[in-house]
Amino acid sequence: MTFDALVAGPERGEPVLLLHGFPETSRQWSHQLEALGAAGYRAVAPDQRGYSPDARPDAVADYSIHNLVGDALGIADALTFDSFHLVGHDWGGAVVWQVAGRHPERVRTLTVVSTPHPAAMGKSIREGEQREKSSYMLMFRQEGSEDRFLDNDAQLLQAMYLSTGMPEESAAEYLPLFRDRDRLRAALNWYRAADVGMADGLGPITMPTLYVWSTEDVALGREAAEWTARHVDGPYRFEVLEGISHWVSEEAPHDLSRVLLEHLAATPEP
Repeated sequence: MTFDALVAGPERGEPVLLLHGFPETSRQWSHQLEALGAAGYRAVAPDQRGYSPDARPDAVADYSIHNLVGDALGIADALTFDSFHLVGHDWGGAVVWQVAGRHPERVRTLTVVSTPHPAAMGKSIREGEQREKSSYMLMFRQEGSEDRFLDNDAQLLQAMYLSTGMPEESAAEYLPLFRDRDRLRAALNWYRAADVGMADGLGPITMPTLYVWSTEDVALGREAAEWTARHVDGPYRFEVLEGISHWVSEEAPHDLSRVLLEHLAATPEP
Protein backbone atom coordinates (compact mmCIF):
# COMPACT_ATOMS: atom_id res chain seq x y z
CA MET A 1 0.00 0.00 0.00
CA THR A 2 1.02 3.61 -0.57
CA PHE A 3 0.31 6.20 2.10
CA ASP A 4 0.06 9.92 1.45
CA ALA A 5 1.84 12.01 4.07
CA LEU A 6 2.80 15.51 5.14
CA VAL A 7 6.45 16.00 6.06
CA ALA A 8 8.41 18.77 7.78
CA GLY A 9 11.93 19.34 9.04
CA PRO A 10 15.45 18.27 8.05
CA GLU A 11 15.97 14.72 6.82
CA ARG A 12 18.50 14.01 9.56
CA GLY A 13 16.38 15.42 12.36
CA GLU A 14 15.08 13.24 15.19
CA PRO A 15 12.12 11.33 13.74
CA VAL A 16 8.54 12.00 14.86
CA LEU A 17 5.57 10.01 13.54
CA LEU A 18 2.10 11.57 14.03
CA LEU A 19 -1.12 9.57 13.57
CA HIS A 20 -4.45 11.36 13.06
CA GLY A 21 -7.94 10.62 14.34
CA PHE A 22 -11.48 10.25 12.94
CA PRO A 23 -12.75 11.93 10.84
CA GLU A 24 -9.59 13.90 10.25
CA THR A 25 -6.46 13.46 8.15
CA SER A 26 -2.78 14.32 8.41
CA ARG A 27 -3.89 17.96 8.05
CA GLN A 28 -4.89 17.96 11.71
CA TRP A 29 -1.17 18.11 12.55
CA SER A 30 -0.36 21.15 10.37
CA HIS A 31 0.61 23.39 13.29
CA GLN A 32 2.59 20.66 15.05
CA LEU A 33 4.43 19.78 11.84
CA GLU A 34 5.46 23.39 11.38
CA ALA A 35 6.60 23.68 15.00
CA LEU A 36 8.48 20.37 14.95
CA GLY A 37 10.20 21.17 11.66
CA ALA A 38 11.28 24.59 12.94
CA ALA A 39 12.73 22.91 16.03
CA GLY A 40 14.83 20.57 13.87
CA TYR A 41 12.76 17.38 14.05
CA ARG A 42 11.90 15.24 11.04
CA ALA A 43 8.12 15.01 11.38
CA VAL A 44 5.90 12.78 9.26
CA ALA A 45 2.10 12.61 9.41
CA PRO A 46 0.57 9.96 7.12
CA ASP A 47 -3.03 9.64 6.02
CA GLN A 48 -3.69 6.26 7.59
CA ARG A 49 -5.27 3.07 6.26
CA GLY A 50 -8.50 3.85 4.45
CA TYR A 51 -7.79 7.58 4.38
CA SER A 52 -5.09 7.29 1.71
CA PRO A 53 -6.69 6.26 -1.63
CA ASP A 54 -3.90 3.78 -2.37
CA ALA A 55 -4.11 2.20 1.09
CA ARG A 56 -7.82 1.41 1.16
CA PRO A 57 -8.65 -2.31 1.31
CA ASP A 58 -12.31 -3.34 1.14
CA ALA A 59 -12.81 -5.86 3.94
CA VAL A 60 -13.70 -4.75 7.47
CA ALA A 61 -11.21 -7.28 8.85
CA ASP A 62 -8.43 -5.41 7.07
CA TYR A 63 -8.90 -2.59 9.61
CA SER A 64 -8.08 -4.64 12.70
CA ILE A 65 -5.82 -3.04 15.29
CA HIS A 66 -3.13 -5.57 14.36
CA ASN A 67 -3.07 -4.19 10.81
CA LEU A 68 -3.14 -0.57 11.98
CA VAL A 69 -0.14 -1.17 14.23
CA GLY A 70 1.60 -2.90 11.34
CA ASP A 71 1.01 0.15 9.18
CA ALA A 72 2.65 2.46 11.71
CA LEU A 73 5.70 0.23 11.95
CA GLY A 74 5.79 -0.33 8.19
CA ILE A 75 5.74 3.41 7.52
CA ALA A 76 8.54 3.90 10.07
CA ASP A 77 10.53 1.12 8.39
CA ALA A 78 10.05 2.67 4.96
CA LEU A 79 11.35 5.96 6.36
CA THR A 80 14.28 4.12 8.05
CA PHE A 81 13.09 5.25 11.49
CA ASP A 82 14.64 2.58 13.71
CA SER A 83 13.23 4.36 16.75
CA PHE A 84 11.07 7.47 16.83
CA HIS A 85 8.92 9.83 18.84
CA LEU A 86 5.29 8.75 18.45
CA VAL A 87 2.20 10.99 18.60
CA GLY A 88 -1.47 10.09 18.15
CA HIS A 89 -4.95 11.57 18.58
CA ASP A 90 -8.34 9.82 18.85
CA TRP A 91 -8.07 6.60 16.80
CA GLY A 92 -4.44 7.49 16.14
CA GLY A 93 -4.09 7.60 19.92
CA ALA A 94 -5.51 4.08 20.19
CA VAL A 95 -2.92 2.90 17.69
CA VAL A 96 0.04 4.54 19.42
CA TRP A 97 -0.83 2.96 22.80
CA GLN A 98 -0.65 -0.40 21.03
CA VAL A 99 2.64 0.36 19.29
CA ALA A 100 4.20 1.56 22.55
CA GLY A 101 2.96 -1.42 24.57
CA ARG A 102 3.83 -4.10 22.03
CA HIS A 103 6.98 -2.65 20.43
CA PRO A 104 8.57 -0.46 23.12
CA GLU A 105 12.02 -0.79 21.57
CA ARG A 106 10.84 1.34 18.65
CA VAL A 107 9.35 4.26 20.62
CA ARG A 108 11.57 6.99 22.13
CA THR A 109 8.70 8.98 23.60
CA LEU A 110 4.93 8.65 23.48
CA THR A 111 2.42 11.49 23.19
CA VAL A 112 -1.29 10.68 23.24
CA VAL A 113 -3.96 13.32 22.69
CA SER A 114 -7.49 12.65 24.01
CA THR A 115 -7.43 8.82 23.99
CA PRO A 116 -6.98 7.08 27.37
CA HIS A 117 -4.98 3.89 27.81
CA PRO A 118 -7.14 1.00 26.50
CA ALA A 119 -7.27 -0.70 29.91
CA ALA A 120 -8.52 2.53 31.52
CA MET A 121 -10.99 2.97 28.68
CA GLY A 122 -12.27 -0.59 29.06
CA LYS A 123 -12.71 -0.26 32.82
CA SER A 124 -14.69 2.96 32.43
CA ILE A 125 -16.90 1.36 29.76
CA ARG A 126 -17.62 -1.59 32.04
CA GLU A 127 -18.00 0.29 35.32
CA GLY A 128 -18.33 4.02 34.75
CA GLU A 129 -19.15 6.99 32.57
CA GLN A 130 -17.50 5.88 29.34
CA ARG A 131 -20.21 3.37 28.47
CA GLU A 132 -22.67 6.19 27.78
CA LYS A 133 -20.05 8.45 26.21
CA SER A 134 -19.08 5.69 23.75
CA SER A 135 -22.67 4.78 22.81
CA TYR A 136 -22.31 6.71 19.53
CA MET A 137 -19.98 3.96 18.33
CA LEU A 138 -22.94 1.59 17.97
CA MET A 139 -24.25 3.69 15.09
CA PHE A 140 -20.78 4.14 13.63
CA ARG A 141 -20.33 0.35 13.52
CA GLN A 142 -23.59 -0.29 11.67
CA GLU A 143 -23.39 -1.33 8.03
CA GLY A 144 -24.28 1.63 5.85
CA SER A 145 -23.70 4.27 8.52
CA GLU A 146 -21.68 6.26 6.00
CA ASP A 147 -24.90 6.90 4.09
CA ARG A 148 -26.58 8.31 7.18
CA PHE A 149 -23.69 10.73 7.58
CA LEU A 150 -23.93 11.82 3.95
CA ASP A 151 -27.72 12.08 3.62
CA ASN A 152 -29.25 15.56 3.18
CA ASP A 153 -26.04 17.14 1.93
CA ALA A 154 -23.91 15.54 4.69
CA GLN A 155 -26.02 17.16 7.41
CA LEU A 156 -25.08 14.65 10.12
CA LEU A 157 -21.38 14.78 9.28
CA GLN A 158 -21.36 18.56 9.45
CA ALA A 159 -23.30 18.53 12.71
CA MET A 160 -20.86 16.06 14.25
CA TYR A 161 -17.97 18.45 13.64
CA LEU A 162 -19.64 21.68 14.67
CA SER A 163 -21.74 20.47 17.62
CA THR A 164 -18.69 18.97 19.31
CA GLY A 165 -16.50 22.07 19.17
CA MET A 166 -14.46 21.87 15.98
CA PRO A 167 -13.67 25.35 14.62
CA GLU A 168 -15.72 26.17 11.52
CA GLU A 169 -12.65 26.70 9.34
CA SER A 170 -11.34 23.23 10.20
CA ALA A 171 -14.72 21.60 9.58
CA ALA A 172 -14.89 23.35 6.21
CA GLU A 173 -11.53 21.77 5.32
CA TYR A 174 -12.54 18.22 6.30
CA LEU A 175 -16.11 18.16 4.98
CA PRO A 176 -15.22 17.96 1.27
CA LEU A 177 -12.81 15.11 1.96
CA PHE A 178 -15.34 12.98 3.80
CA ARG A 179 -18.15 13.58 1.34
CA ASP A 180 -16.21 10.91 -0.56
CA ARG A 181 -18.25 7.85 0.41
CA ASP A 182 -15.35 5.43 -0.09
CA ARG A 183 -13.10 7.42 2.24
CA LEU A 184 -15.81 7.74 4.89
CA ARG A 185 -16.73 4.06 4.68
CA ALA A 186 -13.10 3.04 5.10
CA ALA A 187 -12.71 5.38 8.08
CA LEU A 188 -15.81 3.87 9.72
CA ASN A 189 -14.37 0.39 9.16
CA TRP A 190 -11.96 1.18 11.99
CA TYR A 191 -14.99 1.13 14.32
CA ARG A 192 -16.49 -1.96 12.70
CA ALA A 193 -13.25 -3.88 13.16
CA ALA A 194 -12.64 -2.70 16.75
CA ASP A 195 -12.00 -5.43 19.30
CA VAL A 196 -13.12 -5.04 22.92
CA GLY A 197 -10.01 -7.01 23.94
CA MET A 198 -7.52 -4.44 22.62
CA ALA A 199 -5.80 -4.25 26.01
CA ASP A 200 -5.18 -8.00 26.17
CA GLY A 201 -1.48 -8.80 26.09
CA LEU A 202 -0.48 -5.15 25.99
CA GLY A 203 2.88 -4.66 27.66
CA PRO A 204 3.82 -1.90 30.09
CA ILE A 205 4.28 1.65 28.85
CA THR A 206 7.87 2.30 29.81
CA MET A 207 8.97 5.26 27.68
CA PRO A 208 8.44 8.92 28.70
CA THR A 209 4.75 9.58 28.08
CA LEU A 210 2.70 12.75 27.67
CA TYR A 211 -1.08 12.45 27.79
CA VAL A 212 -3.12 15.52 26.79
CA TRP A 213 -6.83 15.54 27.65
CA SER A 214 -9.34 18.37 27.32
CA THR A 215 -12.24 19.09 29.65
CA GLU A 216 -14.90 19.64 26.95
CA ASP A 217 -14.28 16.34 25.16
CA VAL A 218 -17.75 14.88 24.57
CA ALA A 219 -16.41 11.48 23.54
CA LEU A 220 -13.73 10.68 26.14
CA GLY A 221 -14.39 11.35 29.80
CA ARG A 222 -12.30 12.46 32.76
CA GLU A 223 -12.62 9.13 34.57
CA ALA A 224 -10.64 7.07 32.04
CA ALA A 225 -8.26 9.99 31.51
CA GLU A 226 -7.34 10.05 35.20
CA TRP A 227 -7.11 6.25 35.42
CA THR A 228 -4.56 6.21 32.58
CA ALA A 229 -1.74 7.04 35.01
CA ARG A 230 -2.11 3.56 36.53
CA HIS A 231 -0.96 2.01 33.25
CA VAL A 232 2.20 4.02 32.58
CA ASP A 233 5.40 2.79 34.23
CA GLY A 234 7.74 5.34 32.65
CA PRO A 235 8.00 9.09 33.32
CA TYR A 236 4.49 10.49 32.93
CA ARG A 237 3.00 13.93 32.33
CA PHE A 238 -0.78 14.45 32.32
CA GLU A 239 -1.74 17.77 30.75
CA VAL A 240 -5.35 19.00 31.05
CA LEU A 241 -6.56 21.72 28.68
CA GLU A 242 -9.47 23.58 30.26
CA GLY A 243 -12.39 24.58 28.07
CA ILE A 244 -11.08 22.79 24.96
CA SER A 245 -13.09 20.26 22.98
CA HIS A 246 -12.08 16.86 21.58
CA TRP A 247 -10.49 18.59 18.58
CA VAL A 248 -7.35 19.64 20.41
CA SER A 249 -4.99 20.17 17.48
CA GLU A 250 -7.52 22.35 15.67
CA GLU A 251 -8.82 24.32 18.67
CA ALA A 252 -5.64 24.69 20.76
CA PRO A 253 -2.78 24.22 18.28
CA HIS A 254 -0.31 26.51 20.06
CA ASP A 255 -0.84 24.88 23.48
CA LEU A 256 -0.48 21.41 21.99
CA SER A 257 2.69 22.28 20.09
CA ARG A 258 4.19 23.85 23.20
CA VAL A 259 3.69 20.84 25.48
CA LEU A 260 4.72 18.44 22.72
CA LEU A 261 8.02 20.24 22.14
CA GLU A 262 8.67 20.40 25.90
CA HIS A 263 8.07 16.67 26.16
CA LEU A 264 10.35 15.75 23.27
CA ALA A 265 13.12 18.09 24.42
CA ALA A 266 13.16 16.42 27.85
CA THR A 267 14.34 13.16 26.25
CA PRO A 268 17.74 13.62 24.57
CA GLU A 269 18.54 11.89 21.30
CA PRO A 270 20.20 8.50 21.89
